[in-house]
This record gives sequence, structure tokens and C-alpha cells, in this order.
Amino acid sequence: MSMDITFLGTGSAYPSPHRGASALVLRTEGECWLFDCGEGTQTQLMRSPLKASKITKVFISHLHGDHLFGLPGLLCTVSLNCNPQASQPPACVDIYGPQGLRRFLRVALVLSSSQLLFPYAVHELVPCGGQSPAEGQLDPRVTDSSDQLHPQEQPGQTIHLDTDSDCYTLFEDKQFTVKALRLFHRIPSFGFCVQERDRPGRLNVEQLKKLGLKPGPLYGRLKNGESVTLDSGQVVSPGDVVEPAIPGRKVCILGDCSSLVGEGPAKVCQGADVLVHEATLAEGHRERALEHGHSTPHMAAAVARACRTRVLVLNHFSQRYKPLISQKDSEEDDGGEADVRELKRQAEEALSGTGTLVVLAEDFLTLPVPLKRP
Repeated sequence: MSMDITFLGTGSAYPSPHRGASALVLRTEGECWLFDCGEGTQTQLMRSPLKASKITKVFISHLHGDHLFGLPGLLCTVSLNCNPQASQPPACVDIYGPQGLRRFLRVALVLSSSQLLFPYAVHELVPCGGQSPAEGQLDPRVTDSSDQLHPQEQPGQTIHLDTDSDCYTLFEDKQFTVKALRLFHRIPSFGFCVQERDRPGRLNVEQLKKLGLKPGPLYGRLKNGESVTLDSGQVVSPGDVVEPAIPGRKVCILGDCSSLVGEGPAKVCQGADVLVHEATLAEGHRERALEHGHSTPHMAAAVARACRTRVLVLNHFSQRYKPLISQKDSEEDDGGEADVRELKRQAEEALSGTGTLVVLAEDFLTLPVPLKRP
């Protein structure tokens, strides 16, 4: 199964002519999952090869506007492009995010008299202490969502921290387990870990031929982990003819943060194939980054090192750092402090000797996540 990540917006604070506000899509065969939805995300989607109608799940890391303001408009645009005569009823779009997201979306849709042609459900994560300064914690009266549901809204879950694993389990299905983890920011922020389940190993066709087994139902039973008995009475177990399982891929996408909270995040993200981590400002602005709850390349690299990540993708850049494409056409590119390549150099310096690859996120960059080999 193919898997890739497309970055729709890689800038911080606001959309600009150079970078869109925060948004990226994790795509697998048949589905697209949107992580954050800053202002202008629907326009970025139109400029990309992705289709907004394929989005089945949305994950919002925190309630700052540059990660959230595009969501009501995107849902309305998707609805406008729905086919009301479709033979199959539209699937529910599941939206995950911090407490307060349910009320934000409900009020935005109700006040704008927006009707959707598909159902949606908001599943809220209950923040814990230590995720933000005291002034960043929202008053429960603001986040309360006990009022009436929007006409197209289905009841969502309220998800609490699992104290045993020190993370939030959002859902599990036949292909993936998705968990959320706590981050420290000016307001409670979350990261998301998408873990693909291991895939059964390939059948050793040559060995099967030697045993006299022809393609058919017995192949399927062996691949599903069952032993089979041949006409000769010989019992063939899966371990005799099935190659080792293919380990599932792991993608971790962190929201704005200056640190992880608790022990769970590093455990959950351990061995990630791809870690998307913000690097808003260069090392020379470390104090300013910390003051605003953000990270520098060295801070992102420290998380990648602790998690033994294969690929670290730096993301969420201050608008002072212009994309590489715009720099090629700009006479102002003097290789100085505002050169986005300096952020990459700083992360690579901190990860020297680890084998971790550092990638700079750019709007419309698509990063494949290849299958692992046993």
C-alpha cells in the first residue's frame, strides 16, 4: 500500500505569498487524512494534486488560528461539491482535536447558516496540566459543548489521557492505530502518531512448489497464519512457507511545541519512519522561540534523536524564511540568517552520526513513506 505526505502549508502565524498556513495530508490508498487546517487550506488543496473530497479524517493539533481557521470553509466547500443524488449515503467525517474544537466548529457553522451534505463528528481530547502556562488554559465555560448539535453533527467522543501509556488512543482499525500525545505550547497542543499494522510476509512460492502445493485456498490460509494438512498427512505451518512479516510504517506529526510532555510521547514515537517537527526559528532566536512555545532546529533534532527517527522533516517556519524556490529568483538571498537552508544545516549538525535524514518541508512537497523490509 502506498503512503505519502503532502505539505499544503509550512509557514507559521499566517498565510503569506511565500508559504501557506499549517496543513498537511497523509495519503494512503483510498483515503486522505488532513492534519491542521490553517486559513487558505482549501485553496492550497486546489493547487495540489489532492482532492478535498477524499478527506475522511481531520486532526487539529491546537486551537491557534493558523492551524484552525480554514476548517469551516473547507467543510463547506467539500459539501458544495458533494453529489446529493449519490446512491450511497456520504460517510461521516471524523475530526479530532482539543477541547473547544466542537464548540468552535458548531458556532461557526450555525452563525453562518452553513448546511453540510455529509455528517461530521468532533472527538475532543481533554488536555492535562503541564501542556501550557496557566494563562493558556481555556475557561471551561468557553469550551463547553453541551448546547444543541449542528443539524449535520453526530455525537463525538470525549477522549481522556490513558495514564498507563501516557497518551490518547484515538482509534484502531485493521490497518492503523492512531494515538495523540501531549506537547507544551502557549495553549495545550498535541501531536499525532499513525502506526500501520505489520503486514503478512510473502509466500515462498518455490518452497510451496517443492511441497506440491498449487495456488488456491490453502495459500490464503497459510498467509493468514493457519497450518494446513497435505494429502500425504504432512502438516505445513506458516513458518515453513511464509517470509517474515513486513513491519508497519510509523508517521508522527507534531503540532506547535517547545517540548514533549511526559514519557509517553518518546515511547510512542520510537523508531518513527517520519517525524514532522516544527522549527519556527533558528538557534540564534532560541530565547524568542521558547518565549512563544516554539522550537529551533536543535530542539527538533533532540526529539528526533531521542525517538531514533529515520527522517526528520522540519516544518512551520517563521515567514522570515522564504522557500527555496522563491530564493532562487530573489536577489535578496545572501545566504544569511533568514536562509531556510540554515535551519536544515543546524538540525543536521545536531544529528551528526545518527543516520537521520533531515528534510525541509515546502508547500506542495510530497514525501513518500516507503514500505519497510523485514
